[in-house]
Amino acid sequence: MTAPTDLAGSVQVLAFDIFGTVVDWHGSIVREMAQLHPQVDGDAFARAWREGYRPAMARVMRGELGWSRIDDLHRMILDDILPRFGLQALDEASRAHLNRVWHRLDPWPDSVEGLRRLKRRYTLCTLSNGNIGLLTNMAKRAGLPWDCVLSAEVFRAYKPDPATYLGVARVFDLRPDQVMLVAAHHDDLAGARDCGLRTAYIERPLEFGAAHPKDVTPRPGNDLHCANLLALADVLGA
Repeated sequence: MTAPTDLAGSVQVLAFDIFGTVVDWHGSIVREMAQLHPQVDGDAFARAWREGYRPAMARVMRGELGWSRIDDLHRMILDDILPRFGLQALDEASRAHLNRVWHRLDPWPDSVEGLRRLKRRYTLCTLSNGNIGLLTNMAKRAGLPWDCVLSAEVFRAYKPDPATYLGVARVFDLRPDQVMLVAAHHDDLAGARDCGLRTAYIERPLEFGAAHPKDVTPRPGNDLHCANLLALADVLGA
């Protein structure tokens, strides 16, 4: 696949979704649970934790909860699901440590090298609902070479609120079409397209684990569709 002729020359900033696109949240949590609580079904635990994510954000957006960092929402969800997995007796220190697994997520095998190549030609930033501290700690541990860490925390809005996508363009004083969102989630990309950003879909068929393969069939609307970040670098000539 080759990039549209107007793409490589006009796009200046690549903004990346993180959970599932750059890092393997499911596999990372499964591995951590195998070490800390091997009696628990790590696959079911990881998916249950993630399933609480959108409903928790929706409560904030409806005004039922005040503005909350994702760290705080993750902890609220964690406390809710622990009894379901027989872990209701975990003390505060153990809960706090487990909650920070989201700071310790491992990158997909292609992520670090793909980002390093893309960084030669583009400015790279995060655009995640994760909070700044979480994203910074994750990048430090995993070697993710961001030029800038942007998050919902900066804009006081969660994706897909237009304030997040347009906020990236505003931060860098660019037109929306000079920013490309890179993500493994079609709803995220649709939100970015609606705001005038360019979009690149990244296939992550194992985002929810090998037992729950994700449909990564191309859909119309995105500028690019790539197997991984190394393939994205190839297409963009980085």
